[in-house]
Amino acid sequence: MRKIVSVRSCTARVPLDVVTSFSTRTVSARDYALVRVRSNDGVEGIGFCYAGSKAGQLVTLAVRELLAPLLIGQDPLQVEGLWQRMYGESILQGRAGSVMRAISILDGAIWDLNARAAKLPLYKYLGATHTGSVPAYASGGYYLNGKTPKRLGEEMAGYVAEGFKAVKMKVGRLSPREEEARIAAARKAIGPDIHLMLDANNAWSDLPTALRYMARYEPYDPYWIEEPFSPDDIENHARLAERTKVIVATGEIEAGRWRFLELLRQKAAQVLQTDANVCGGISEFRRIAALADGFGVTICPHWFHDLHVHLVAAIPNCRYVEYFPDDQVLNFRNLVDRQLKVKDGELLLPTGPGLGFDFDEKAVKRWALEKWQDTK
Repeated sequence: MRKIVSVRSCTARVPLDVVTSFSTRTVSARDYALVRVRSNDGVEGIGFCYAGSKAGQLVTLAVRELLAPLLIGQDPLQVEGLWQRMYGESILQGRAGSVMRAISILDGAIWDLNARAAKLPLYKYLGATHTGSVPAYASGGYYLNGKTPKRLGEEMAGYVAEGFKAVKMKVGRLSPREEEARIAAARKAIGPDIHLMLDANNAWSDLPTALRYMARYEPYDPYWIEEPFSPDDIENHARLAERTKVIVATGEIEAGRWRFLELLRQKAAQVLQTDANVCGGISEFRRIAALADGFGVTICPHWFHDLHVHLVAAIPNCRYVEYFPDDQVLNFRNLVDRQLKVKDGELLLPTGPGLGFDFDEKAVKRWALEKWQDTK
């Protein structure tokens, strides 16, 4: 019988080339928790997540001290049962945040391990609905010093020139008038037929403020408004969804099917942005997707296109992969040995086993906060 024989983990801190701002925060570096799960036949699966812009070691500590010992000696094909064991063991410390992210990356690594052992790409191992490529939107439009609305429009138009039929930009940091100028420039640059997503990154704390901004945004036909409020403020998401013609999207920081059920029950979002590296892993992502499908709700996963390309290809009610064309914000790209290919605004599906890529060990060594540590 195949058994898990080791779990290796480390934390890497990768600086951004240019300090970048969102509506409510500024980022200069990103911490990533990394794991390798090996079975006794020599096959290895990898897992990873964004662990914050500081103190990313919290995720790695949860992997090492709390969860990895549960996996040693276990059959990796019992992935659902292993998820349940990890969740049960961490119920006092976890259910969200760093501990749930630790569950997420270990669960993902086990799925990757099993797909590699089967010599299948992960999306085929999961059961594919797409086999060639999947739709993606180009994610950008960040706030940078000196970045004018004209420059923002040029950036968005550049993505369209590459074939993307949908693009996303940040909103919510500036005054309503200044934000309208940015959105107007973006819409003019991309034309009327391209989906323009707006990401507020929890910019607003009350409904009147949100409605004031949305009154400025709506004439430019945005496809969705993302994370308008704190992720904990489900009621205001629902109230805004009732009062605007723009789709409300959220869920990128949510963990566990129970929180997503509350979003669905309150009709707080028409698009869920479930992140498999946050919500509880691939196992939990699949449960959440099935739950959303029962409510007629679409999923467009958040971040990590290298992983989510497989899930969008395997799950019928997933629509778009969020794709980052460069490594300036999603600088996890600097830690892996190959990148996805784009054709006509769609991501070509990997053909190698599992995730189809590995960590670049030279890059990991360069940015690691500590050496790989083994749990055996």
